[in-house]
Amino acid sequence: MKIGFHASHEQFKPSELLNLVKLAEKAGFNTAMCSDHFHPWGKNQGECGFAWTWLGAALNTTSLPFGVVTSPGQRYHPAIIAQAAATLGEMFPDRFWIAVGSGQLLNEGITGERWPTKTERNERLKESAAIMKALWSGGTVTYRGYINIEDATLYTRPKKSPLLIGAAISVETAEWIGGWADGLITTSKPKEELQNIIKAFHRGGGKGNPIYLKAQLSYDKTEEEALNGAWEQWKTNAFKNRVQTELKIPEQFDDASELVKPEDIHSKVYISADIEDHIKKLEEYNKLGFEHIYLHNVNRSQKKFIEDFARQVIPALQIR
Repeated sequence: MKIGFHASHEQFKPSELLNLVKLAEKAGFNTAMCSDHFHPWGKNQGECGFAWTWLGAALNTTSLPFGVVTSPGQRYHPAIIAQAAATLGEMFPDRFWIAVGSGQLLNEGITGERWPTKTERNERLKESAAIMKALWSGGTVTYRGYINIEDATLYTRPKKSPLLIGAAISVETAEWIGGWADGLITTSKPKEELQNIIKAFHRGGGKGNPIYLKAQLSYDKTEEEALNGAWEQWKTNAFKNRVQTELKIPEQFDDASELVKPEDIHSKVYISADIEDHIKKLEEYNKLGFEHIYLHNVNRSQKKFIEDFARQVIPALQIR
């Protein structure tokens, strides 16, 4: 099992995140991933560095493999993301993967373009993925559709193309990406929901491909601190995806979360100050088939989380 550290650009300055991934590697984490946002989910989070600049520094100053979840098609043209990923792949062979999703208005709305329907965004994403793969394979790409590209060729490419993982948090999307993605990444949910997402991915054609999990948790010295830390930082994520994808600015997320109570966060984040609780939960994820699990401690107590999980959780999972 690969246990990774999730670096949240929405919550920490890039320099602090870099120090945290160095600490995570030294402590015993064996992989990492990061978000790719333009805006944070709310004003309390308060940061948003540029993921692609940071990834170069993180790959260069650690020996960890890294992944990023991004959204080509509006804020980024897929040819630019293909070039960025190819550059990292050439510099750091077999250490970089990319996951793609249809995005949120929170990040993509900065272009001032019309925000497409979910169906259109999915079609745009599939076109983007095909363009990226064609560029990585050495082709000269011209295409007209939701994405327009003309006579594009990547002259610097890695010997091996990065894995192109599909991001899905619903059964419908998981089945759809099974037909074209190299793997699946989803977020932590109740066991039955995760089982259905995995089955859908396999049913769509993804059987045999890797499945990754971003596990959202809150761990701290006490249950109260773990709960309050999760509420303070992550209450703006306590909504269904169809709400989260349609709000445009952090202030709207803050307004929408005004009635969210601390106890409501349990539906989105696994909260416990007991290490053994987290071990059992991660074992449950592993038994479902997730061999790459990236831990996102959503509160701000990152050093304690890294040190305690590296000392107690990771060894326990590897032994069992």
